Amino acid sequence: MLAIALCWPTDTVLGADPQTYTTTITPTGEAELDAAISASSSLVSLQKTHAVSPFALAGRIRNDYGRLRTALESYGYYAPAIKITVRSRGDKNAATAAPMDGADPQLPEWLQAIPKGQAVLVTITPTRGEIFRLGRVTLVRASGDGTGPVVLNPLETKALGVKSGQPAIASDVLAAAASLQTEMKEEGHALAQVAPPKAWLRPETHTLDVEYTVRSGPVVTIGAIGLSGMRRTHPAYIARRMTMHPNDLYQPSRIEAARQDLAGLGVFSDVQVNDAPPLSAGNQMPLSLDFKEGKVRTVAVQGGYSTDLGGRGGVSWTHRNIFGNAERLRLTALVTGLGGSAQQGLGYDVYADLMKPDFGSRDQNLSVRVEGIRQLLYSYRQTALLVRAGVVRRLGQRWTVSFEGQAEQEQIEQMGLVNDYTIISLPLGATYDSTGLSNPIDPATHGVRLAASVTPSASLINGTSFFTIMQANASTYFDLTHLGISRPGRSIIAVRGIVGSVQGASTFDIPPDQRLYAGGSATVRGFRYQGVGPQFPGSKYAIGGTSMDAGSVEFRQRFFRSFGGALFADAGQVGTGSRPFQGTLRVGAGAGVRYYTPIGPVRVDIAVPLNRPKRGDTWELYLGLGETF
Repeated sequence: MLAIALCWPTDTVLGADPQTYTTTITPTGEAELDAAISASSSLVSLQKTHAVSPFALAGRIRNDYGRLRTALESYGYYAPAIKITVRSRGDKNAATAAPMDGADPQLPEWLQAIPKGQAVLVTITPTRGEIFRLGRVTLVRASGDGTGPVVLNPLETKALGVKSGQPAIASDVLAAAASLQTEMKEEGHALAQVAPPKAWLRPETHTLDVEYTVRSGPVVTIGAIGLSGMRRTHPAYIARRMTMHPNDLYQPSRIEAARQDLAGLGVFSDVQVNDAPPLSAGNQMPLSLDFKEGKVRTVAVQGGYSTDLGGRGGVSWTHRNIFGNAERLRLTALVTGLGGSAQQGLGYDVYADLMKPDFGSRDQNLSVRVEGIRQLLYSYRQTALLVRAGVVRRLGQRWTVSFEGQAEQEQIEQMGLVNDYTIISLPLGATYDSTGLSNPIDPATHGVRLAASVTPSASLINGTSFFTIMQANASTYFDLTHLGISRPGRSIIAVRGIVGSVQGASTFDIPPDQRLYAGGSATVRGFRYQGVGPQFPGSKYAIGGTSMDAGSVEFRQRFFRSFGGALFADAGQVGTGSRPFQGTLRVGAGAGVRYYTPIGPVRVDIAVPLNRPKRGDTWELYLGLGETF
């Protein structure tokens, strides 16, 4: 049978002075094999960690013959030659200066005769010999598993992956058994077993015959599914949520996908699925799901700072399973406008979010928010109460669509004029994300993100005005490892584009907070928030517009384990017509540093405007968690 033999040296010092040595391995010409030989050698791995007596060193040398032979055999070289020689360094005595064969029985005495403090050089010279190939590859039935030869279908043959004539690599031969067993289980053979292969070496033909013992067992379906460990969560909800059901074909991949889906609800700290044999009538395998509920209540602190919007900070309280069906309630209170060149004073943002999963159907969530806002921007001062409710639905792994209803009652002061607005809107949105990240704070290294929204709205003041806000943004990420100039995930080019348009009304026909603005970390860095676009004459008060476009290019480089940097350039404009790409183009550029933490990168960016408008800021600083896009 194939096996890896490990022989550990005994490094007992027998009263003699420790013997220092260095080891050299002659390359075989096969880099991967050379690395395996070096890793297998105790002479190499222990020479810098233990001082040993001459007798112990001789024991290491003897043991290395077997260890190195095992390494060579694992790569298909079953008739190798291994020569180990030992030479004294700098000894003028001819009797001890001549090289000594590592297999010589007199080696311990020879080493003991070397003067104190004089090192020896150990040279390992492996010779591969002719590579052995697989001869006969046979499959036999385990006792009690029926009669007749084992016949594999095409998928099972592919999973086995070994055939006569290919190099007899030990790892491939051993992995074939596990791979075949996995495939058979995936076909419903829940009790399938493929034992580690037996092997016979044929030196005369330089081949290795292998035999696999296979027990397939019957095709099995899922039986009764037991649920345990839930205290607050309703079992009926979990039963509805599960993607596997009794009488489904037993498939480990589908069972694991169902387990991960339940674990992803955010309610459980651990979910385990286990078979519960014996098989029931009709060859059904009962399953047991054991749940461990996590903490339902959490408190988090939020904060951020930029020179334009100033500081913001607060706390949030979250209950992750408030009604027992994985509903999430989050209460958040923030203080905003702590300084900042785009702010005129302190404000607040207080809101309550309720999310109900699987609303109406699976992968469809209900989201409700009630929010109170007060912000004293240079462009306008706003106090508002907002209520919105909507449905978010996932379409596969990458697409998400949403539909909302929103009502807002607000009072806005701009340039000394105070107006009350009641706004009703029906936002529609769709997003696409191929970055493969479940946490949006994690930095993307590849893929595309797309988002588009259409928001029909009605403003109920001095009559009713109707308008529609349309916005779209896209970002993509390119890893320079594809050009062969960096390691994966270390050097990234990120590109972002944003475009927006208001249809059906001119700038002053819509409330100030519904207009389009640019400037700040979300659009054009180097310009304060709402600092790009038309302004009231003789002031730095932004008017806003009915069209907007912006673009960003950013180079991100990671250094060492936890640090990184970025270079970026942004450009954008705001126009008074409904067609984008109008207005005065503003350009900013800057650099930043990153510190990567388990919850995401801490970001510090500094940006300057390259064509600063009158009364514009000379630079901006941004602090936050996560990349800007």
